[in-house]
Amino acid sequence: MRLCGEVDSARSLGLHDHVCWVYDDPGEFHWRALEFLSDGLAQGQRVRYLTHGDGDELLHVLESAPGVASALRSGAAQVHQLAEGDTAASAAQLRTLAAATHEALAEGYTGFRVAAEATGSVCKLKQPAEYARYEHLVDLYTTREPFAALCAYDRRAIGTDLAAQFACLHPAGNADITPFRLHACRNADIALSGELDLSCHDLLCRALERVDPHPQGGELVIDATGLTFVDHRSLFRLAEFAQRRGATVALRTNQSAPARLVEILDIPAVRVEWVE
Repeated sequence: MRLCGEVDSARSLGLHDHVCWVYDDPGEFHWRALEFLSDGLAQGQRVRYLTHGDGDELLHVLESAPGVASALRSGAAQVHQLAEGDTAASAAQLRTLAAATHEALAEGYTGFRVAAEATGSVCKLKQPAEYARYEHLVDLYTTREPFAALCAYDRRAIGTDLAAQFACLHPAGNADITPFRLHACRNADIALSGELDLSCHDLLCRALERVDPHPQGGELVIDATGLTFVDHRSLFRLAEFAQRRGATVALRTNQSAPARLVEILDIPAVRVEWVE
């Protein structure tokens, strides 16, 4: 099971967790990155801090922590700075993370985890959709391999609206700037958790277009067991998205309201599956 929902700490995260950390104070992010990386070392993982900018300040924080300092010397902990012109949203970077995971396993580690300060990469991209799609590919990878990631965004640099566009593509995060989360899972095309209401229709549509799940067998399977509320407009949005791809929606839920809404409003292309 992966962690889903809001978190107030970067500790106690598992081998497959993917967390978004939106911050206003760099010092807070440094502390959370230290929590996340230290926890990974305690679980026997190799850990890495990935940044587009100057990582010296966080490196100083890491070197001041006894367990992490020794791990930096042994190679169990690493600090990598992206070269000028590179972005973390490239297919090459995803291959690099996969290769690093396999290398860590081959060297006897239980897995690999990365704390990535993503603000610099986002600021270098003209189209946020590129990085949003990359975030989902990373999330998909975490469901399949012993890889965990903490993705950090400086709200002062990119603003709350853009931060929400990335936060909603993580199964877990620290900020309440997004009412829902659209993320990868192993038993469905996508998973939805949180609440889908009038306030987030545009955010939902944008997330769906960027993730662009491909229905198999003419059906878009959505694990909605993490949804605590969904309004009828959101159900119509899901149906419209699937229909544009020549598919219908199979909505798996443990809530009774979606089935009633679909029946009463005769929402097309949505089939509700009850799951415990």
